[in-house]
Amino acid sequence: MLFDLIHKDIETLTCPMLVVFSKSSSQKDKPAKITHADLNKKLALAIEDKMVSGKLSEAILFRELNYKNFRHVLVVGLGKESEIDSEVIRQALASVFEGAKNSGVKEAAVHFDGLTTSKKDSCPFAQAVAEGLGLAAYSMDELKSTNSNKKEEELKIHVVTKAADKAFKTAFSDGVTLSSCVNFSRRLGDLPGNLMTPTILAESAVESAKGTGVKVTVWDKARIKKEKMGGLLGVSSGSSQEPRFIIMEYNGTAKTKKPLIFVGKGLTFDCGGISIKPYAGMEEMKFDMCGGANVIGTILAIAKLKLKVNVIGLVPSTENLAGSSATKPGDIHTARNGKTFEVNNTDAEGRLILADALCYASEHTPQVIVDAATLTGAMVVALGNIHTGYFTRNAQLKTKVEKAAISSGELVWNMPLVDHHGKDMKGTWADLSNISAGKGAGSATAAAFLEQFVGENIPWAHFDIAGTAWATGNRLNYCPKKGASGVLIRTFVELAKQYA
Repeated sequence: MLFDLIHKDIETLTCPMLVVFSKSSSQKDKPAKITHADLNKKLALAIEDKMVSGKLSEAILFRELNYKNFRHVLVVGLGKESEIDSEVIRQALASVFEGAKNSGVKEAAVHFDGLTTSKKDSCPFAQAVAEGLGLAAYSMDELKSTNSNKKEEELKIHVVTKAADKAFKTAFSDGVTLSSCVNFSRRLGDLPGNLMTPTILAESAVESAKGTGVKVTVWDKARIKKEKMGGLLGVSSGSSQEPRFIIMEYNGTAKTKKPLIFVGKGLTFDCGGISIKPYAGMEEMKFDMCGGANVIGTILAIAKLKLKVNVIGLVPSTENLAGSSATKPGDIHTARNGKTFEVNNTDAEGRLILADALCYASEHTPQVIVDAATLTGAMVVALGNIHTGYFTRNAQLKTKVEKAAISSGELVWNMPLVDHHGKDMKGTWADLSNISAGKGAGSATAAAFLEQFVGENIPWAHFDIAGTAWATGNRLNYCPKKGASGVLIRTFVELAKQYA
C-alpha cells in the first residue's frame, strides 16, 4: 500500500472512493452522526435504519453512491465522541485500509477533517492516522511462491486535509517513520529460523542502520568468549549456529550525557534445549527473538526521528538447541559479572543471555536500562495477549513507563517484584538457579533473576512480552492475526522522549 498526505479541499478531488467517519451517540436512542455534513444528510435513511451505527471500526461500504467525484463511499465508525483518542484513530484507520482493500478499489481519499474539531488533537491524530494505515498494511507473504509473480497495482490511500501546517506534516511523517520501524521488526520476527539466524539478525541490524547515524558493532563467538559472557556462550553450545552480540549506538545529544540502554532477547529459535519443549506449537519459537527485533526497531526509530537523546541497543542472539554439546540440566556457568548459576532447566535460557547483556549495559552507568523479552509462559497465563507485564522497583521509572504507554496506546501492567522473589532464585551449588525453588510467580522470579545482573542504583525495568509479541490481531486490528506485533517500539520511543 502507498499512502500520502494531501493539503487540499477534499470536495475538489476526483477519486474512486471517499472515506468518511461516523460517531455513535452517548445517548442510547439518538442516531449516529456522519462527520461529513453533506453525507450525513444524504445517508439519513441508512442512519435511521441503524445500518450506520458509528460503532468503533465498523466499516459500511456504499457502492455506486456517486457522490460528487467519488464513485463509492466508505463510512468507518469511531465510537462515542467522548472516547475518541489516538488509539481509536489507529484502529479506525486499520478498518479504512481493510475496507478499501476488500472493496477492490485501487485508490481512496480519507476525509481527515471529520476526525476532530479540536486543534490540539490534530497533530496526535495525524500521527495515529499514519500509524494505523502503515501498521495495518503490513503482511508477510514474501516467501509464498504465488507472490513472486504478483504484479497487482498497489492500493493508494490519500489522507486529505485543508489545514496541514508544519507541525501537522511532521506528526504525520513521524507516524510513517514509526510504523515502518515496527513493520521492519515484525518482518525480523516473522522470518523462519532457517532464514533468521543470529548471524542474519546481526547483518540485518547493520544493513538497516546505514544512513541513520546509528553505529552497529557485532561481536562473534570468539569476542563473546573473550568478554566472559558465559550465559550467552552456554545457551549457544547446543547449536551449530554461532552466537552474536549486537551493539547499536545513537548519539542525539552531547556524548557526555549518559545513555538510555534498551536490551532485547534475541533467541532466533528455541526448542528448549535438553529440557525440550512439547512439539505442539514449537514452530512459534521463531518469535523468541521479538524482544531483540523490537529493540533494533526502537533504536532505528529514535535515530530516524532525530530525538535529542543518547541510546544504546543491546541484543544477545543465539539459538537454543539440543545438540551434542548442549548445556545439560545441572551444568553451572559464569556470567560476565562473575556470578554463577545452575542451569536446572535449559528452557529457561532467555534470562541467561540477558544476564550478560545487563552486566554489559550496567558498565556504561546509563540513565536507565530497559529490557524486553519473550521470557515466561507464566506471563501469558497472567495477562494473556492484552497487556505486557513489566517489573520495576523504581517509582520514577514506573511513572515514566505509564506515561509513555498512555501516549503510545499500548497496554502495560505493573507486576510485583520483591525480595522474596530473589530468595527463590538462590542456587544450591552456585550463586543462583535459573528456575525458582518454589511454585508459582514464574514471571516475577525470572525478573528477580535478571535483577541480579543490573548495577546498583541504576533504574531498570523488565518487560515480559511473551503474551504480546505475536498473534495479537484478535485484539488489535492493525496487528497480524498470527505474526509478530512489534510491541513496545512505540512505548519505548515515547519513553526516550521523556529523557530528551
